Amino acid sequence: MRRHEFFRIRQYRRTYDKQQGKFIIDIAYETAAPEPTERVVNVAEAFGLGLDQWEKFVVYDNVELKIGPTDIVYITGDSGSGKSVLLKALEKDIKQDMQVTSINVADIKPEPNKPLIETVGKTTEEALELLSKVGLNDAFLFLRSYEQLSDGQKYRYKIAKMIESQAQFWVMDEFAATLDRDTAKIVAYNLQKHARQQGKAVLAATTHTDLLEDLNPSVYIHKRFGKEITVNYSPNEPAKECSLTKEMQITEGTTKDWRKLASFHYRSHKIAAPRKILCLKRNGELCGVIVYNYPPPTCFGRRLVLPKMQMTELNKKLSIITRVVVHPKYRTIGLGAKLVKETLHLAGTEYVEMPAVMAKYNPFAEKAGMQKIAQQPPPREAVKIAETLRQLGFNTQLLGSEKYVLSKLQTLNDKEVAKIREAFIKSSHARFMKYFFPHQLFGKREAYAKEIEKANLERLAHLIKVCGFLMQTKVYLFFKARQ
Repeated sequence: MRRHEFFRIRQYRRTYDKQQGKFIIDIAYETAAPEPTERVVNVAEAFGLGLDQWEKFVVYDNVELKIGPTDIVYITGDSGSGKSVLLKALEKDIKQDMQVTSINVADIKPEPNKPLIETVGKTTEEALELLSKVGLNDAFLFLRSYEQLSDGQKYRYKIAKMIESQAQFWVMDEFAATLDRDTAKIVAYNLQKHARQQGKAVLAATTHTDLLEDLNPSVYIHKRFGKEITVNYSPNEPAKECSLTKEMQITEGTTKDWRKLASFHYRSHKIAAPRKILCLKRNGELCGVIVYNYPPPTCFGRRLVLPKMQMTELNKKLSIITRVVVHPKYRTIGLGAKLVKETLHLAGTEYVEMPAVMAKYNPFAEKAGMQKIAQQPPPREAVKIAETLRQLGFNTQLLGSEKYVLSKLQTLNDKEVAKIREAFIKSSHARFMKYFFPHQLFGKREAYAKEIEKANLERLAHLIKVCGFLMQTKVYLFFKARQ
């Protein structure tokens, strides 16, 4: 027999307060034990106990709860105190009487072996948006399966599925109980943030009481053993920030700090001589890194905000953000925006620019005060090459995977590989030339064509990866320091 089947409702009344927009629930619960066995009778006689104490034990006694369809309800208490009983009663009432939908996190059944990008959303765009919202916005994570995620990442994935469900109530028993307490606070902060953004309600029960600040519940229920219970109501407002961010500071960094987190960034780990590297640290732990570089000679969108300048003037007045990376553990609590916002004035230049692919899905730079100027479509040269690759059987969404590209190249015959070489020669782009002539501003077309003809499959694979990167839509962001 399951534990909750030992309980029965002694009294249950529900009314709706239109003025408050809340359901008022008056509940009384008591244990309902099965028929006493011979051993139970023997123990009762030996210790002078009445069987009434075996048959009935009050868990809730005329408890009044006021819960609305957008409340964040946090239920805490010791194991066995009745948290799950209350949660199940509320969930049952939601389904039967409140006429609104609910989703229980325990009922979410992930597809264990499919890439995450294929298991949420109706389209790739929707999937990227959902996964980015919950902090699974690492390009590598998009291609991982649920089974390859950590416990914290699995929780985040399930929050994405709850958002996708459109259910009004999100129900979570033993909430974050298996997570380390730092990760639990991050998950709690994200849960309430997304629920409030979506206008949803949360019913979360757990033995842990350390999530109060990060959940910032509008209804806090603490259940002790027996009938003792406390219920507190607060304004239904989002938590201003995750409690962990209060322990973080910006410090000067080095390329050594960048290398520690480089593997968590979707682009190349190599960076040119940086102008400035700044870190976000928590008690000595590296949580994030931002890299400022000297600007390149040209950049899409720059002419929309700045007049033409000589390189010496550009180097003096303009910095470019080339890398922003946050440790996966600390994602989705606003650290990307914090890194940008608190370092823009430390760059030492009047202007700062940032071209970024991920900014299309996660507008952290705009939240930090940068202005979105333009969105750059893929260059026509990359589009033409991608079309040739598609005709040869390549999945153009996987061009960023050098391993995938090389394996596909190895299946082609000489004539098909020649078509790819011809496409790169006809549709030359400065980024392709830069691969062969890294120390020259522009390579000569004749020399570039010769390099393409003699390139082995490994070099062609890398060049196709560059093409895949060019196929991504970039956002150009700009910041001007106040004088």
